[in-house]
Amino acid sequence: MDRTATVLIIDDEKEQLMLRKMLLETAGHRVLTAHSGKEGLRVFRSETVDAVIIDYWMGDLKGTAVASEMKRLHPSIPVIIFSAFRPLPDEALGKADVWLVKAEIEPTELLQIIDQLLSSGSNRSLPSTPPA
Repeated sequence: MDRTATVLIIDDEKEQLMLRKMLLETAGHRVLTAHSGKEGLRVFRSETVDAVIIDYWMGDLKGTAVASEMKRLHPSIPVIIFSAFRPLPDEALGKADVWLVKAEIEPTELLQIIDQLLSSGSNRSLPSTPPA
């Protein structure tokens, strides 16, 4: 990729948000953050974003609702949803480009997935995490 990607991270857990922010900034990405689904949608509408990472279970909106609206607005922007839960609910599948279980993903894997999503554009071949 020729330029720094801007990644929006949405998570109501401050510690998780900051850990992912530091990881992505260390890898050279510009990172925007939001502490709720509503705030994330506001940032998404007002900033140029290359990729989004959303927590599935937040207090105001589920990550799937946020992802659906983002895909409606900009279908080509890759969306990753993180979940602490397995199995994933049926309504959740298909709302994001990639599903990841928080406890099962290593930081280096997350960076690889983001880089693959960003470099492949709308022709993505990464599988979503299947429900267990």
